[in-house]
Amino acid sequence: MAFFITDRCIGCAVCTRVCPVGAISGLRNKAHRVIEQLCFDCGACGRICPHGAVLDAERNRVRRIRFRKKWPKPVIVREKCISCKICLDACPTACFDLDYTPGTDDTIGYPILARPRQCIACGFCETECPVDAIHMVKQAL
Repeated sequence: MAFFITDRCIGCAVCTRVCPVGAISGLRNKAHRVIEQLCFDCGACGRICPHGAVLDAERNRVRRIRFRKKWPKPVIVREKCISCKICLDACPTACFDLDYTPGTDDTIGYPILARPRQCIACGFCETECPVDAIHMVKQAL
């Protein structure tokens, strides 16, 4: 079930810029709406909304986290990671890369958060990891 934009929306369009799949439509200064068929429940629209106009699938108001740099980020426990690369496939913003051990013949790459500014804190990588090697961690600033 998709996220929902309430009548608190003033049409600032911040949510449209953060949505990785273009699931939000609306004109500037007019109420926006979520296109349910496109929304995959990442929650970025709610975390960025300055007016608290976004409800989650259970119709709870999504708490705004004002600065994106404070959004939770994935931390990978390399000792647990089996390099299955499911997290790379699950990430809607392609913020992961593979890291290889330099100076070795290591052909197994391990995921690293290469582009933290692209991360929308959806947590899909954590949810999909089959060995619990990824944890979303709040950023301390």
